[in-house]
Amino acid sequence: MATRLPPVHALSAFEAAARHNSFAIAAEELCITPSALSHRIRLLEEFVGERLFYRDGRSIGLSEFGRRYLDVVRSALRTLTDFPMPHRNAAVQPKIKVMLPPTFARHLLMPRIADFTQRHPEIVVELYLSVPLYDLSLSESDVEIRFGAGNYPNIITEKLFEEPAFAVASPAYLKTLPPMKSPADLKQATLLRSALEPWQPWFEAAGLKDWVEPSAGLRVDDLGLLLEAVRHGYGVGLTRQHFAEELLARGEIVELFDIRLRTPPHAYYVVYERAVRERPEVDTFISWMQNAFRNI
Repeated sequence: MATRLPPVHALSAFEAAARHNSFAIAAEELCITPSALSHRIRLLEEFVGERLFYRDGRSIGLSEFGRRYLDVVRSALRTLTDFPMPHRNAAVQPKIKVMLPPTFARHLLMPRIADFTQRHPEIVVELYLSVPLYDLSLSESDVEIRFGAGNYPNIITEKLFEEPAFAVASPAYLKTLPPMKSPADLKQATLLRSALEPWQPWFEAAGLKDWVEPSAGLRVDDLGLLLEAVRHGYGVGLTRQHFAEELLARGEIVELFDIRLRTPPHAYYVVYERAVRERPEVDTFISWMQNAFRNI
């Protein structure tokens, strides 16, 4: 039977928090967010089956078990640290972990990221995908790009850019419908739904003030998949220029009407915790992002 070992990253988080008597200072030392450090402590507490800290408001203190366990953990970490490794002299490259939505990553970041890596070859960039409107914690990433309303309390939130939203459909699907001469003709169409691109604001911009958000039909909460549903002729959807420009240029989808919602409810934001930006590589990446998307 395999021996189950405690997670090493949780042990280091526990030791740092106990040494500083502060989750915030320990998180800064380990270059992670306070919420990520708290998660590691909870993980270790679940492993040992005991409380390691007592929390009283903003202050923390070791439990009796925590004090005894700390001696064991420090001894184990010291053994690992003191083990001779003569070949480990190379400098560690600065690294930044970025969480971002898949459609943004594919259509907007990938065409531009080479500029950053050429300017800053010394910085390692790691990209991880998240689901907009669902993954709302910074977890263990340094920076997140979020698509939403921008209401993220207790973290720094800066708008990258916003684009108008407009209606599109495939030519094949339009052939199955009566002519689309005005927005009111959409009553004959299937409207594809997405929490990321709600129809109600577009209805108001189109003068359809009595129309309500569709409640039936296909729902897709990924902007790239929404475009694929449009391309395959499942209905009419809302999209934005930088996502749709290739399909529009090839004629695989067409824009309906001359109505664009100039200020849609959702935009792209760069999100991070204040302490993280003190790391030079993180500040460099955020500044590059802001400059790269300033005039999009």
